[in-house]
Amino acid sequence: MLILTPASDEQRAYAALRAGAGGFLLHDATPGELTAAIRVVAAGDAVIIPGLTRALIDTVRQLQFALPAEREVGIGRLTERERVVLTAVASGWSNAEIAARLSIATTTVKAHVSSILAKIGARARVQAVVFAYEAGLVRSAA
Repeated sequence: MLILTPASDEQRAYAALRAGAGGFLLHDATPGELTAAIRVVAAGDAVIIPGLTRALIDTVRQLQFALPAEREVGIGRLTERERVVLTAVASGWSNAEIAARLSIATTTVKAHVSSILAKIGARARVQAVVFAYEAGLVRSAA
């Protein structure tokens, strides 16, 4: 799901991402930007307007979450390697960076990410990032 909005509102974006959105664009995006975003979201990645990315990350970092039972179950299903990969994804590393830092193939990283998404019930990588912050796997550097 790709959300088009007239304003860059991090609270609205956060709610949309929690509901399963894979992208968030301003309504005045060019046809080329919209087409590219649709392709990215359809491929399972995320698109968020640059001006909103920092605010959205800050919002997620500031929230204090109780770990609901479904989060505990999701975390419990992950292997140790999947936890490491999820933490790297939530830290903003690309698949290539994760592969290089963990000395594994990029295809192995993609397989881990797919497995993580399935185990935690996420449809997109951005939802996995939210999950990692909510579950306490990633902490704010600030």
